[in-house]
Amino acid sequence: MSDEPPTPPTNLPTEVVTTLNKSSPNCLRNVARYAEELAEHKEREARLKEEPPEGELEERSDDLPDDVPTKATITIKEINDNRYYYWQWREGDKIKSKYKGPVNPDE
Repeated sequence: MSDEPPTPPTNLPTEVVTTLNKSSPNCLRNVARYAEELAEHKEREARLKEEPPEGELEERSDDLPDDVPTKATITIKEINDNRYYYWQWREGDKIKSKYKGPVNPDE
């Protein structure tokens, strides 16, 4: 490992770089975890807004429960250091979720 600090991406705002450079390692790990979760959330929001063209039906997945719409996507949530799959979809302004199962079936 180098003694030099890492080079930030050029498209990262200066104030963000300055704040991160002043942060403790623990805070940086929390920021990294939050940033990853926020990116996943925003990507999921974008996917949920996309709907198939009018008149085009999506194929229903064999493992999709009857009470989960076909537009639902699968997301992973971490709870108490365990990872779980959830179906997620949008109903109006709300995001709905339904438990699917553990990421690692041995859990």
